[in-house]
Amino acid sequence: MDAFYASVELLRYPELRGLPVVIGGGRRHQPEQLPDGTRRFSRLRDYAGRGVVTTSTYEARDLGVFSAMGTMKAAALAPDAVLLPVDFERYRAYSRRFKAAVAEVAPVIEDRGIDEIYIDLTEVPGAQDAVGHDPLGGVRALALEIKNNVQRATGGLTCSIGVTPNKLLSKLASELDKPDGLTVLTMDDLPTRIWPLAARKVNGIGPKAAARLAALGVHTVGDIARCERAWLIEHFGRSYGGWLNDAAWGRDDRPLSTHSEPVSVSNETTFDRDLHAVRDRAQLGGIFTGLCERLAADLARKGVLGQTIGIKLRFDDFKTATRDLTLPEPTADAAVIRRAAGECLKRVDLSRRLRLLGVRASKLMTPGEWAARQQRAAELADQRASRRRGASPAVPPAAQEPRASYDLPLFGPDTPEADGTPSS
Repeated sequence: MDAFYASVELLRYPELRGLPVVIGGGRRHQPEQLPDGTRRFSRLRDYAGRGVVTTSTYEARDLGVFSAMGTMKAAALAPDAVLLPVDFERYRAYSRRFKAAVAEVAPVIEDRGIDEIYIDLTEVPGAQDAVGHDPLGGVRALALEIKNNVQRATGGLTCSIGVTPNKLLSKLASELDKPDGLTVLTMDDLPTRIWPLAARKVNGIGPKAAARLAALGVHTVGDIARCERAWLIEHFGRSYGGWLNDAAWGRDDRPLSTHSEPVSVSNETTFDRDLHAVRDRAQLGGIFTGLCERLAADLARKGVLGQTIGIKLRFDDFKTATRDLTLPEPTADAAVIRRAAGECLKRVDLSRRLRLLGVRASKLMTPGEWAARQQRAAELADQRASRRRGASPAVPPAAQEPRASYDLPLFGPDTPEADGTPSS
């Protein structure tokens, strides 16, 4: 999808079309409705804090403002740009619309996040057909149909599609003609369309690898293709060096992964100013409760439970601490998550100021999977009991290992930190 979050916001605020717009503000940057029916928008020049840009319109990108950039730096580059708050619920709703629209044409999909997917068109009727003198006319027509479907289903959002023999090349091709692009490439197009690209454009060549390549005089994808495979392996190791050679020549045999299970679900926030566990206890408590409630809502939306609850703290010196607690049974209940997070908090030294706070749930499973595990555990217990002839009765698990009590208020008056004494 093209500048996805920003494009969704432009559907809501069409008067901002053609202007530099940055998404990444907070609630205080909500547009103000004026008596005459117009809106007053926040501007980057008025921003103060530590936030980062979530995304920006192409007009803002022309001014040097890109995703993951510090918002204060963005304000220096584009002070007159409009700043809008992030609305993930709205973006997720539009994400579901666009993916459903694609699935109507091509149902074999690998989900790569809120605004990106891979599609396998191989078996879609018409994909292998020539149209007139164009041997790729059939697949080109399918891609156009997908674009039209997405635009219709989302009320006007555009996407850019790269159609190639594999995932690596399709990722590259989808970026070549943004926005609203359609790029169809074969292996014969590598020298003219792919090799002139900077090496950093290849998904898998990060900043460090690109710097090492540049130090060796290798700057473009074509430069990598001209290197001997043995030379790349000598400088980058057998695995990565071999992959660099394959990537430069457009070789990628990865299949689509049409199903994946989330490893964990998390929510975190960076504060506009550093907060202290004692002096800002009430504010921190409210923030932490909100994070736990959003985490519970995310778990419920995904239809999973989390058995391990964890916290993440980043201090004013940028050091990070994490703590985890595995519960007797998985949960998606906000109150249980909050109490477990409070237990984790007791194991952290809170004498330093905090700049980031987060909660997460891992060891995920569906309610059905948990029920099946309980059933299996009961069956195994019965089997063991039947083999222990004359042994004393088994102690129920609840009696062997009592459930922990989570009655400690989070950042509350009874915490060890409340009197300024760090916990051990």
